[in-house]
Amino acid sequence: MIAVCFYFEVHQPFRLRPYHFFDVGVDPHYLDEQKNRDICRKVANKCYLPANKVLLDLIKLYGSDFRVSFSITGTAIEQFRMYSPETLDSFRKLADTGQVEFLNETYYHTLASLYSENEFRAQVAKHGQLMREEFGYNPVAFRNTELIYSNHIAWLAREMGFQTILLEGIERVLDWRSPNHVYAPEHSPGIKCLLKNYRLSDDVAFRFSDRNWKDWPLTAEKFAGWVHQVAGNGTTINLFMDYETFGEHQWEDSGIFSFLKELPGRILRHPDFCFRTVTQVSRAHQPVGTIDAHSPISWADIERDLSAWMGNSMQKEAIRGIYELEEAVHATGDPALLDIFRKLQTSDHFYYMSTKYWSDGDVHKYFSPYGTPHDAYIYYMNALHDFRERLGM
Repeated sequence: MIAVCFYFEVHQPFRLRPYHFFDVGVDPHYLDEQKNRDICRKVANKCYLPANKVLLDLIKLYGSDFRVSFSITGTAIEQFRMYSPETLDSFRKLADTGQVEFLNETYYHTLASLYSENEFRAQVAKHGQLMREEFGYNPVAFRNTELIYSNHIAWLAREMGFQTILLEGIERVLDWRSPNHVYAPEHSPGIKCLLKNYRLSDDVAFRFSDRNWKDWPLTAEKFAGWVHQVAGNGTTINLFMDYETFGEHQWEDSGIFSFLKELPGRILRHPDFCFRTVTQVSRAHQPVGTIDAHSPISWADIERDLSAWMGNSMQKEAIRGIYELEEAVHATGDPALLDIFRKLQTSDHFYYMSTKYWSDGDVHKYFSPYGTPHDAYIYYMNALHDFRERLGM
């Protein structure tokens, strides 16, 4: 049997308000509560609630033949608790079916794996505890922030006891090989790699409503046909994407929900195909080779490297500025300051500072709540300046 593995990322950052120079030393409130509330509720109504209903209906219709996997960040769950408790309830209903897997990641969706092993381990542990509290689920599979992956990160994940790690199935780590198999990290036996089939995933996540795309319109029948072509040439087709694909990035009037409703039935018409979770796929197959990634890769932008967050001097200065405070923050023993410190690590802050152009730049502007990358940088650095003063630095 060839497994179709649906994995969805659910994330909402705590965005910063326009924090000006004259706020430094005066106002310790950095977060834009109104914007965070409005965006969370908007995305919940456009994506999370209707998409969760579709998935729940599909699980009821197909039973154990249909399964999905999620990672939901701690910052998203905190906002669901405050602004959209019905969304959290809808995820609990999915968890109660036993057909949904929840993956571990960094609670605050940070770049800690690149800067601080201690922070990385602590945030992953905090996220695992949250999954147990909210869903009664003990994660055994791991996805790092934005699928950032390297040999060292795979080693860390194995050291923390994870059985599986996700990554982008790009050519520079696969060479001539297919992403439609299970692999193992170079130098880290004992943990398996599932690689995103980015062509098929991005057909849905990015190209679905593009009328200039040669394959538009994308129907469930057409997409299932592409999936079925893998028969005999793979053991798993990993469709990894932002959950906001459904209803937020691809609007309801594009037909995306109808596509999601129809797709499982179309795929299951072929007797050699089934839907499985990340861990089910990992446990069912042995690695066919190893993945060697000396330099970190990600699923972001055309380059699929770290340039989305570290591509210019503003980003590098901001990241360096927050991580150099680690020792001072922990020395305070203050949980509130630690929480602020970690919310300021969330990768989105640096993503908003990107000065990329062409298609990648359009994506960055779509997600940013600020007028310009420079605005994002100024507000962040002002907040960071105030935070340093609060630490007595």
